[in-house]
Amino acid sequence: MTFSALNTLLAQATPSNQPAPPAGQGLEQLLKGPLPMLVLMVVVFYFILIRPQQKKTKEHEQLLKTLKPKDKVVTSGGVMGIVVSVQEKTVTIRSADTKLEVLKSAVAEITERAAGEA
Repeated sequence: MTFSALNTLLAQATPSNQPAPPAGQGLEQLLKGPLPMLVLMVVVFYFILIRPQQKKTKEHEQLLKTLKPKDKVVTSGGVMGIVVSVQEKTVTIRSADTKLEVLKSAVAEITERAAGEA
């Protein structure tokens, strides 16, 4: 090891004469740093992505609860038909001359309610 390398190591090992930072400075630096931006991003993601999806899911569940025979529906696959019967997990729809049994969750929207409803 050369003298200059040894001198460099000793210079790095000696403590500096700078005073220790005040106790409150660490929290102050944290609040000025990335923490507020991270919290803001989480809040924005919640209101832009998560909350609207939860609202949409609740509306779809409500739509499925109010499903009745003779409602005109469109499935998520694009099949249009009239509801013949509603079971616990499935719905039978008539499309042209065909009866199809699909999952309730496959019903995307009700295009027209049954004639007797207001």
